[in-house]
Amino acid sequence: MSSTHSRKVAVITGASQGIGAGLVEAYRKLGHAVVATSRTIAPSGDADLLTVQGDIADPATAERVVAAAVERFGRVDTLVNNAGLFVAKPFTDYTEDDYAAVTGVNLAGFFRITQPAVERMLVQGGGHIVNITTSLVDSADSRVPSVLASLTKGGLQSATKSLAIEYATRGIRVNAVSPGTIKTPMHPEETHAALAALHPVGRMGEQSDVVDAVLYLENAPFVTGEILHVDGGMSAGH
Repeated sequence: MSSTHSRKVAVITGASQGIGAGLVEAYRKLGHAVVATSRTIAPSGDADLLTVQGDIADPATAERVVAAAVERFGRVDTLVNNAGLFVAKPFTDYTEDDYAAVTGVNLAGFFRITQPAVERMLVQGGGHIVNITTSLVDSADSRVPSVLASLTKGGLQSATKSLAIEYATRGIRVNAVSPGTIKTPMHPEETHAALAALHPVGRMGEQSDVVDAVLYLENAPFVTGEILHVDGGMSAGH
């Protein structure tokens, strides 16, 4: 059993579709074992891919995911906090339910799974965390009113730097990828033209753009505390 424990293990949240599913595939291609979680994720036929169903906003899910990784594969080398809710509404239209849902996934979900993952990484002597944020954090846009995204993903961006510095001498790197609007199942086809226009380059990003950015950070031992913008120029200006 111990021979399998030398292999790297990635934990990916929000892993059933879109960018998350792309990350699962990419880390398996790298040779990592993967623990993938989301509310709707299907069981896996791949012995090196463990799926865990659950709502990341529920503390029990976070504990279960990290425990499952350690039990099945013996370690946690990378955690990609990809799960995220995005609700764009005028500020005064947000409901209590909107607030609870978005903060539950984007803030509490991040916090609850990252704590046990870091504890595990400290035992092993290192690891890597990548948080997926949004370029709206740096570059608010009146066409996309989204205070809850800024509140939660902005918190995540600041936490990325804070954790990177806290653990810099202990072998744990912490980075973020800050995308513009990416073509995923979240965005219906008829919205694509309007969404493309939000980017200085005039088009939306592809899932592979975000996956490639995460893989760059994965293989960049001198990079920590970085917010890598993959946003067609959005954060630079309009």
